[in-house]
Amino acid sequence: MNPDLEHLTFPLADVSIHAVAAGPQDGPLVILLHGFPELWYGWRAQIGPLAEAGFRVTVPDQRGYNQSSKPKDWRAYEVPRLVGDVLGIAGRLGHERFLLAGHDWGGIVAWACAMAHPDRIGRLAILNAPHPSVFRNYMRTHPAQVLRSYYIFFMQLPWLPEFLFKAANFRSMTAALTRTSRPGTFSEQDFEHYREAWRQPGAPTGMINWYRALRTIGKPIGNPTIELPVKILWGAQDRFLASEMAELSLVYCPKGQLTLLPEASHWLQHEEPAAVSQALKEFFAMRDLSD
Repeated sequence: MNPDLEHLTFPLADVSIHAVAAGPQDGPLVILLHGFPELWYGWRAQIGPLAEAGFRVTVPDQRGYNQSSKPKDWRAYEVPRLVGDVLGIAGRLGHERFLLAGHDWGGIVAWACAMAHPDRIGRLAILNAPHPSVFRNYMRTHPAQVLRSYYIFFMQLPWLPEFLFKAANFRSMTAALTRTSRPGTFSEQDFEHYREAWRQPGAPTGMINWYRALRTIGKPIGNPTIELPVKILWGAQDRFLASEMAELSLVYCPKGQLTLLPEASHWLQHEEPAAVSQALKEFFAMRDLSD
């Protein structure tokens, strides 16, 4: 763990967002967005290298997670609100433009930020999260992906997902992380960090409400073609998402690049921390921001 981490709180319109930060105050702002079922800790291996490279790294617990607010209504997790949280953090930090990376659900939010507010994003990095248009089209035409994504439909049920999530000290969640990652990726110490976050009042429902809000994800949120530079990093052994969707996502990114990590799974920033950190440093180092 980086001993120089700062803990910040951002009071926004309808939520309070907790985040950790590191790096020089005057460095280019990098925001890293985690996915399900993680928290800021999922980016712990990248925070130090990016901060040492001169970036001001800010990693929020997204709404519903860990120490951030956890609205009970699933409508509070519609994508425009999630985008608003990211822009609100950047605004509170005094940055009109910033660099953005997201993994899993964080990647979906990152895509949406770039589609709706391309003027605010300098560069976009995506880890194992397909472009939303690609995902919708792929689900319609590839039954195998529907089977891979069965959990998405299960998560939209009332109360039962929360019950199983919490059962036996979160056994199903730790088992899922272990089963879908390379052996040894997650330690018992890592799981204690996750369990502590999952035990926060309202956390299971807040986290699962992201999936319940998927029923509104088809609403237009901006131009699907993203003209700014995009870097897609993809673990080819992803048990949830077909790698073909990474290549299809480039169709929407005229300035896009794809790097496949052949031995990595969905949890690539954990399994290949040095490779992911280096790729992000190199991509973000092309400092074409004009703050």
